[in-house]
Amino acid sequence: MAEKHSLPKQSTNEKKSDLAGSYNEFKEYEGQRYTGMKIGRSHRWHYDRGVWKETKITPDLWQIGYAVTKRRAGRAPEGSGVPVGTEYHWYVLAHQNVAKQTANDYTTSLTGLKFKIAHKRAGSEKWSATPRTQRKRMIMFLERVIADLKRASDIAGDVIPARRKTARTERRNSRAARPIVKRTALRRATRAHGPRSTVSRSARGSSRGTASRA
Repeated sequence: MAEKHSLPKQSTNEKKSDLAGSYNEFKEYEGQRYTGMKIGRSHRWHYDRGVWKETKITPDLWQIGYAVTKRRAGRAPEGSGVPVGTEYHWYVLAHQNVAKQTANDYTTSLTGLKFKIAHKRAGSEKWSATPRTQRKRMIMFLERVIADLKRASDIAGDVIPARRKTARTERRNSRAARPIVKRTALRRATRAHGPRSTVSRSARGSSRGTASRA
């Protein structure tokens, strides 16, 4: 019987090293180079008990503030990620759905997008973008979201009332066809009974001439 040759198993340390190397290597997305987690992968975090504060500005607008420590659900591969002390500035745009349970309790879910505005490396005092550039990046992000919303709204507007548009078009076509039918019928009647308008004019002319001569 032939001996089975099995490949040597990769050690846990080697796997971690590969994950760290994959995390830190340069990648490309739509012409943009980046490092870190690959596009499509996800993090899971546990948030400590924090404080959410909100102040009413208008009947529909609230200013919010939230401060808490978040903790990774798993463990980061050793050697991966940015150094301790690195800071990020994210801009969050999200739906918050709540349902009142009691006089003082609500269930809450938050779904949306967050966009990196800038970062500050560990040991540095400077952000990767000036305040003015950060505002420009926020505007760019919001304009992109608005454009996507308008595009989705246009598509929905074309699909939903399609039956109504068809009915309106049919009604317009039926109205436009009616005068054509009437004109056709009139021409047929004229051919059958003779040019009544010409006869009546000539008759009126002869009667006037007779009256003048009298």
